[in-house]
Amino acid sequence: MSESNNYCVIMAGGVGSRFWPMSTQKYPKQFQDILGTGSTMIQQTYDRISKIVAPENIYVITSKEYITLTEQQLPDLNPANIVGEPMMKNTAACNMYMARKIADKNPQANIIVLPADHLILNETVFLQKIELALNLAATKDYLITLGIKPTRPETGYGYIQFVENQEWDYFKVKTFTEKPDLEIARTFLESGDFLWNAGIFVWNVQTILAAFDEYLSEMSQHFESCEYNTAEEERCIDVIYPKVAKISIDNGILEKAKNVFVIPADIGWSDLGTWTSIYENAAKDNNKNALKSRHILTYNSKGNIINLKNKNKAAVIDGLKNYIIIDTDKALLICPRENDQLIKEYVQDLKNLKKGDKFL
Repeated sequence: MSESNNYCVIMAGGVGSRFWPMSTQKYPKQFQDILGTGSTMIQQTYDRISKIVAPENIYVITSKEYITLTEQQLPDLNPANIVGEPMMKNTAACNMYMARKIADKNPQANIIVLPADHLILNETVFLQKIELALNLAATKDYLITLGIKPTRPETGYGYIQFVENQEWDYFKVKTFTEKPDLEIARTFLESGDFLWNAGIFVWNVQTILAAFDEYLSEMSQHFESCEYNTAEEERCIDVIYPKVAKISIDNGILEKAKNVFVIPADIGWSDLGTWTSIYENAAKDNNKNALKSRHILTYNSKGNIINLKNKNKAAVIDGLKNYIIIDTDKALLICPRENDQLIKEYVQDLKNLKKGDKFL
């Protein structure tokens, strides 16, 4: 397998509304240093994958409005490798677009697809699993995903059921299940043959294009009409995007295809999808409070995540347990941690307020 055939696509188009008020339309979470590590989520993702993929083969696909932000945060990346979508169409369209664009440059390409905003603590194991997936993609007609062993009955993740085989370190996928309810999630956990879907994919460009032809043929035909890596590409994409289906790659292809395989990966993974997941991965004081500001006094308060944008502001918190307290220039959020899945609804309700958009 030639390493020059290895490519990576970093998906960085989301708005991260579950992270309001820190994540906003203008400055979504992938461009923020959510955990206070000194680098943003997209910078961490880029640095991680650049250890095994040459910078000229790394692409970022994002919303057109985030191109400048991406250029600022990834100065080593060729600006031509930062691709702007004219509108959000979920993950099938952006994967189709990037597969066509990369195939035009290298018809033998093996592509790693990564979300820009995931936490991976065990980088060495992650890179080993990606190398295994690249070897499989180069030699077999497989669509490969990384699966995470579940630690709790999580309802916010998709699940992958696999067919057990003791001889290999990868398994054939039996079923995909999108975000189950709590009861079903519990049965998945007990059965032992389910993994969390990390949204990390590896495939050869010809394998994924064939899958698009078979399962999303209409979308495939739309994208066939463009001349990629030319001056005409952007204009053509602007015409196509309003016409294509808004569907995830999971629903559109992976749930239907027969050649999907999963590699179990113990990589210290979190999608950092909610404030609770941030809390779980943050440093905490003796009272299990995660404090991201210098001048905070807490009394009778446990299990809170407290984040003040103005680091010179003092805050006194008394009698709160398991709360999210996020203060920014434009907004203040105070809600129980158990309600973190409702933040998307709070944002929607704010949109409906007169001039509510200015807080988003």
